[in-house]
Amino acid sequence: MTSRRDFLQQGAAALVASSLPLPARALPGIARARRSPAAPLVDLSRPPDAIVAQTASGLERLGPSAVGGRWGSAHVEVTLAPVEQATRVALAASVGVARVTLRWNADLSPVRLMLGDAWERGYGDLEWRGFVPDRVMPWYVLAFDGARTDGYGVRTGAAAFCWWQMDPEGLTLQADVRSGGVPVTLGARTLNMCELVYWASEDGESPFAALRAFCGVMCPAPRLPSGPVYGHNDWYYAYGGNSAETMRADAAHIVELSPTGGNRPFVVIDDGWQPGRGASKAGAGYWDRGNEKFPDIPGLLADVTRLGARPGVWMRPLQAPDDAPESWRLPREHGVLDPTVEGARQKIAADVGRLAQWGFELVKHDYSTWDLFGRWGFQMGSSLTKDGWTFAEGPRRTSAEVVNALYATIRAAAGSAIVIGCNTVSHLSAGQFEMCRVGDDTSGEEWARTRKMGVNSLAFRAAQSGAFYVADPDCAAVTAKEPWALASAWLDLVARSGTMCFVSLAPDALGAEQKRAVRAALAAAAEAQPLAQALDWQRCTVPSRWMLMGEETRYDWKFAEG
Repeated sequence: MTSRRDFLQQGAAALVASSLPLPARALPGIARARRSPAAPLVDLSRPPDAIVAQTASGLERLGPSAVGGRWGSAHVEVTLAPVEQATRVALAASVGVARVTLRWNADLSPVRLMLGDAWERGYGDLEWRGFVPDRVMPWYVLAFDGARTDGYGVRTGAAAFCWWQMDPEGLTLQADVRSGGVPVTLGARTLNMCELVYWASEDGESPFAALRAFCGVMCPAPRLPSGPVYGHNDWYYAYGGNSAETMRADAAHIVELSPTGGNRPFVVIDDGWQPGRGASKAGAGYWDRGNEKFPDIPGLLADVTRLGARPGVWMRPLQAPDDAPESWRLPREHGVLDPTVEGARQKIAADVGRLAQWGFELVKHDYSTWDLFGRWGFQMGSSLTKDGWTFAEGPRRTSAEVVNALYATIRAAAGSAIVIGCNTVSHLSAGQFEMCRVGDDTSGEEWARTRKMGVNSLAFRAAQSGAFYVADPDCAAVTAKEPWALASAWLDLVARSGTMCFVSLAPDALGAEQKRAVRAALAAAAEAQPLAQALDWQRCTVPSRWMLMGEETRYDWKFAEG
């Protein structure tokens, strides 16, 4: 049976797809960072051909008003206005609004391939594809016609979850402005939903170069670390079976294998140090002390620093402890803190701030997208979460606004520590966190997972590194459970990619050959390198041909099992 949500979404798509061009009215176009000599495939300097709002009671088609840039219906008004290098799309409404759809009709038959991004991490599913009209392409879309590449997107930090759809007859922007799973109620305020930006490649500009430049347009103010970040994370050999002793040993190993000089390696303790992961199983969501395996964390960090490494830590900020008040809990999920509640927000800030005060120089926070929405990125599609719930404060802010505020809280609380977002919304992380995990977990036990998640995510999101944040393609594990021939190839690629390079070294797997390879990898990773570019990324989801440090390198990613 078709749900009400599906009916409304399908109705909106059908309405904009069948729209005839409306009378052109004066609308200031998108200011571009650079003019292309060629005409754009979709001319975003003219008004959309249709704007439709999905409200609590049904679909409302908005008509252009006598005032340029204003579109309205009985209950909803959308305004398109120029801002520096972009066009701002604003929403005002006297009723609840779930989504806003903008449609530009155009002849897109010359397009051969399209590429979109992901809501949070990649899951081995990033790829160039032909026309799939209902394909959800979060945040931006690149269109390649065989010679040139156009980009259409929204600026980072948007107040709506935005995605694009493309078919041979035109381009559609969908903006989800719901609060959790219900329409947002704006009251008297106007919501600046997003800022549209556009890119047209110059003659001879490769799709990778076009995406790289377009990322700079989408994120005018990235927050970046002062230099290359590299080091060790214990997850892919310990999987929570870590201790103060293993952290000291990890620090000694990474310092031994790292180059000398001022850029010291990090050593990160992942999940396993907190009370909920100790033998007592005292409960999850406590970040104010270690468990019996980590009895003196400040003292441990002092030891790590004396060894010559920089300490880092993993945490899950939205995990609710057993004694959290009922009022702090997310209405959708009892075990999650609701960041719109002041007490919960203060706890999150205190937990992150305490880690920095203890001496951790890097904080990796995880699970926030799953905890808030109950879905992984690959499950979200055009419905980010289940219907019918909202945050404790009520539906007065969009989900994107809530996420932006959460990220700002974490960033401010971390102080001078570097922040890595894992399972964070990529386009909302940009400009807030120094680093972002661009793909799902690799593995120290299953090479097929590393190939799928690691190689694919690095290939299709490397262009974001340095423009949005520093990309974290996840660890290169050295364990006895993965074939060394394949693990060493992944290590080489990450180390020379110009992104963040972390290793996960099992002590029983560090023979002489492995140590030589890790030492060479860390020497490369400690210095700034050109970004890796996958050369066959338009033909394969796990590219084997790469441009690394100015030379082409080929990898054989075959499964060891055949």
